[in-house]
Formats: sequence, C-alpha cells, structure tokens
Amino acid sequence: MSDAATGRMPLTRLPDGTVKQIGPLTGTRVWTVPGRANRPITVARDEPRALGPGETERLCAFCEARVLETTPEKSRLVGDDYRELRRVPASELFDTVAEFRRFGNLFEIVSAEYWRENHGFRQPPDVVGWARDYLQDPVGRQHIELLAAVRAAASGVHQSLEEAALDLVGGSHDVVVARRHVVDGATDDDQLLSSGLLTPRAHAEYFAFTVRSLDEIARAQPHAAYVAVFQNWLRPAGASFEHLHKQLVAIDEHGPQVDHELRLLAGDRGLYQHAIADLAVQHGLIVAANEGAVAFAGVGHRYPAFEVYSRSAANLPHEHSPAAVRAMSDIVHALHAATGVHVPTNEEWHYRPPGAPWPMPWRIVLKWRISNPAGFEGGTKIYVNTIDPWELRRRTIGRLTHLRLVGRLAAGIRIGDECAPQDARLAYAD
Repeated sequence: MSDAATGRMPLTRLPDGTVKQIGPLTGTRVWTVPGRANRPITVARDEPRALGPGETERLCAFCEARVLETTPEKSRLVGDDYRELRRVPASELFDTVAEFRRFGNLFEIVSAEYWRENHGFRQPPDVVGWARDYLQDPVGRQHIELLAAVRAAASGVHQSLEEAALDLVGGSHDVVVARRHVVDGATDDDQLLSSGLLTPRAHAEYFAFTVRSLDEIARAQPHAAYVAVFQNWLRPAGASFEHLHKQLVAIDEHGPQVDHELRLLAGDRGLYQHAIADLAVQHGLIVAANEGAVAFAGVGHRYPAFEVYSRSAANLPHEHSPAAVRAMSDIVHALHAATGVHVPTNEEWHYRPPGAPWPMPWRIVLKWRISNPAGFEGGTKIYVNTIDPWELRRRTIGRLTHLRLVGRLAAGIRIGDECAPQDARLAYAD
C-alpha cells in the first residue's frame, strides 16, 4: 500500500531503526530517528503555587465564581442528571451549579461583524429578543456594560449597549467549559482537571453537549460551510486558559485539508478504510476499540497522534445515535486518561461538511504537542517526530491496561491485541 503521489510506502523502518512516514491524507513527511523516543513527554512548567481559601473557584475567567467575566450563557448542564438549562439570566447564574457551560468566546476568531458585513447576516427575532431581555435585567445590563468595555479597549471599536448585547449573545464562536479548574481538594495550581480525569460519564456529557452545540451553531449560522471543533490543552498546545474547554468556530469555507480529502474521495470512496484503517491493521497499530469506535496510532503526523474513527454509518457528529456518540467519547476519554494531565494536547474533530458530495467518517485526532518544529523542519518540510506509531501504541496500551484495572475507563473497551481486524471496519460509506 503506497502513497499515491510518490509511490513510497507510508510507513517504513530502515535498517538503522529510523522510521519514515508519509501522511496518507496529507502527504506530510515525518522521520523518527533512534534514541529520541525516551525523552520526557511532559513539558516544563512553573513551580506549583499554593492555593489560598476559595481560590480554586477563581483561578481564571472560566472558573465558576467568575461567570460574569464571560459572555451570556447559551446553556448549562446542572445536577447529577446533567439537566440542560438554556439562556440563564445574569441574575440567576449563581442559583445553580453548572457542571458544563456554553457561551460565546469574548474574542472570536470569526466575529459577529464578519457574518454581518461579509454575508449580510441578521440575527433572528428570538436572539434579538434574548439580547433585549438580558439588558432589561439590571445585573445583565451591568454584565454587558463590562464586556462591551473590555472589547472596546481591545479593538478600539465602540458599540451601543444594544449592539454589543446582540453580538455577545449571537456569535458563532462558542466555548464549552467544565466547572472545575483543578481537581477537588487541590492544594496547588498544578493539580489541573484534564479530560482524562473526568469520569467516563462526565466526559460523555461534556462530549455530547459539544455535539449538540455543533448542531445548534450550524443551524443558527446559515452562511457557515463548516464548524471547526477543537480542544487545546495547556499553553504549549495553544490554550489561553489552562481550564478544560472545547471551542466551536463557524467558518464560511471547508479549509484546504477538507477540500484535499474531497478530491481524493472523488476517486476512492473507501479512502479512509484503505488509507487509514487497513494500514493500521497491516502494521499492528490498533490501540483500542469498542462497539462504535476504534483508535489507531496515527501515521504521518508532526506530533505523536491518535486517530479515533467512528464505526457508524453516520457522517456528521450530530447525526450519530446517542450510543454512537458515547462510543466515541469513551475511546477519546481513555486516550486522554492514558496521556496524562501535564502533556500538552490538541483534540481536533473532523467530519463531512454538510452538502459535501462524498461520505466522510467522523474522526477525532488527539496530538501530543511535545516538540516544536524548528529550522530543520522549516528548511526541509520533513518533520521530526520523536515517537513512532509502534512505540506510541506500545506505551499507550500499557497505560490503558493499568487504567482499566483500577476502574478508570468505561466498560466495553478492548485494548491492543484484544482488538480484531473487524474492529477496524468503517461503515461511513455504506
């Protein structure tokens, strides 16, 4: 199975132990040279700082005691049953404890003004009414005044309160945030709560909440061609706050990688089965699987990376059944747990854009951001990845096995050699 553009094999080990990779979907060239795989994967951090009384709830603007520093909430999950409350008024934000919250990013990548000026988009009546009602609450009005001042200071653009409120509640770049910044009982600021430290149930609620939010953003912004979903964990991976959160950004194009994959799919509808799943079976790179999802050690990534594929026939995340969404969540959670708290990671969601002509599976790529491309990579466009796919699989399987033994993983996950080739059969094109 060779790379179509070069005729070279996507994964080759040379006699000296060097591993050369070519990304099947990207063409990215990656080398792993012997002797570098045992370097630490955690990134150096500042010395931990002791936390004072009550500080665990106020460490950053995403923390639960500082909810008025973020934009008006679109929804929240509360209680042991994760009941969803929508558009909670500012004066009632402290009446319940939100395990997860969804609100607009204060500093959007693609702003409300972008959609208004470039596409002529106008907010629907229910959003206009929500903005008006929010301003009629004295606490809400004060909240909007504060946020409008922060935005004006950053951008130099001043809006009326009515204009600011409408943009703040009606944006298309949302954040889904967990309640806790650090673990319960934390004594210093280094005891962060990561995805892998959530229970499988809590992670599943966080995950499904994100899927529903994706659907809502796509429906609310008719000019969006795609909604990018990602999670940056720790500052070396691009996080502004070291507080667990996902971001969802509506954009008016697919992006070049999706366009490239659609061109490949025009000639091979089974691209992902042939180029990814079958390759993983051939080289023994299945890491874990359950009845609805499978994880591979990825080939041809700049950083050590896992690829988690849905085994469902559905393509878009919100078209999956609750059981299929849970299956994806359980595998992603397990990989986060195996990765550990202090490894910078990017979690990237990929799926078929609505209206695209060819089927594409929902897949999630989890990257360990443990190195920085430098002069060699810039000059040659060959990337040095310190951990090859086989080593990534080996060390992750050991960790997953331990986590399952101590009850940290969801039920029904098969690990390593417990998986069969049939676990890598993808149904997206059926």
